[in-house]
Amino acid sequence: MDVYVYALDTLADWELGFVTAELNSGQYFKKGVENVSLQVAGASGKAVTTKGGMRVTPEITTEEILTSPKTVLLLPGADTWKDPIHKPVMKKAAELLDSGGTVAAVCVATMRLADEGVLNNRVHTSNSLDYLKMFSSNYNGEAYYKEEKAVADSHLITAGSAGALLFAKLILEELQVFSETALAAWYEYFHTGDPQYFYKLMEAALD
Repeated sequence: MDVYVYALDTLADWELGFVTAELNSGQYFKKGVENVSLQVAGASGKAVTTKGGMRVTPEITTEEILTSPKTVLLLPGADTWKDPIHKPVMKKAAELLDSGGTVAAVCVATMRLADEGVLNNRVHTSNSLDYLKMFSSNYNGEAYYKEEKAVADSHLITAGSAGALLFAKLILEELQVFSETALAAWYEYFHTGDPQYFYKLMEAALD
């Protein structure tokens, strides 16, 4: 399974933190799950600076992202999405969805998908419906909008900026790398902070 994080200047660090940590470490993966290759892609090989001030250097460019049903593309929020340099990754996202691959977009990245018409016939969410209508002139998918922190539909996973945890859960669920028991305990632990769920997660990970 090939997972790509698209990195661009002002990337919102917190929006992918939960899911990239789990996919990279594999510490709670169920037995027998296939290996996950996690790579950072970018418009070029040039380093970018996240909103938190961290420097990230892409390992590959957009053109090298594999178009396959086993490909997962993670699109974080950022203040620089309107730069035309990111147009190719939006085209890649549409290609992936058409080929059965998975695209997960959060915050401003959902607005860019709306610009490309990707959200006009798929269930989705974002920062708000008004946000999409205000900032995307090509958006007419109001009938498919859900007032949720994050939603999944036909390999498309979307979230608003406050939905990072649920966003991660839906991605992990889509990829089926956790057992149902482990995923439920993982989510409840980080959602509530109740230590009982941490112990349940440890038990599930040992099964």
